[in-house]
Amino acid sequence: MAITSNVSNFLTQVKQGVRPNMFQVDITFPGTGADQTLVSYMCKSAALPASNIGVIEVPFRGRTVKIAGDRTFDNWSATFINDKEMKSRAYFEQWLNQINTHKANTGAIQDPTAYGRSVVIRQLEKDNSPAGSELRSYKLWYAFPISTSAIDLAYDSNDQIEEFSVEFQYSYWTVGDDSDTTAGDSGISIL
Repeated sequence: MAITSNVSNFLTQVKQGVRPNMFQVDITFPGTGADQTLVSYMCKSAALPASNIGVIEVPFRGRTVKIAGDRTFDNWSATFINDKEMKSRAYFEQWLNQINTHKANTGAIQDPTAYGRSVVIRQLEKDNSPAGSELRSYKLWYAFPISTSAIDLAYDSNDQIEEFSVEFQYSYWTVGDDSDTTAGDSGISIL
C-alpha cells in the first residue's frame, strides 16, 4: 500500500496527536486514610505500562526455532512532587511499612490481595472538557510499591521543589474499565 506523502494527508491521519502531558494517575491505597486526590495532583510523570512475551528457543537441525513463551510485565514507576506536608511521600512509606516494617521485619498486611491495590493510568485528550476526555486507560492489578527513591538535599538547590519516584510491581494490566478483561480489548481489532 503506497502512502501519499503530503502534509494534508498526514494531518488528516494524526489530527492533534496524543499529548504525553495529558494524563492522570489514580492509586488506591490500602486502608482509608490516604488523600488519593492529592497524590493524583502530585504525580509529575508516569508511563503507560509495558509488557513482553518471552521466547522459547528450540534447537532443530542446526537452527533455533523460536516459539512464543509467557507474558511478563516490567516494573512500573511514577515521579511525584513532594507536597508541603510531605503527605504524598508518607502514604507510600506507610504502604511499604505495612508490607514489611523496618525494625521488626514483619508485615501488618500479609495477603497479596490486601496490599496489592489498583493503579489506573489515564491518557487524556487535550479538548475543551474541564479535565480532558479519557482516550484510554490502563489498570495495573495487585500493584504495590517496591521502592521509594531518595530525595537529594543540598544548599545549592534553589528554585526547585522536591520530587521522588516510586517503583511498583504488579501482576498484570488491562485496558479500559475496572473489569478483569483482556489487555488489548479496547474496540480496536487488528485481525
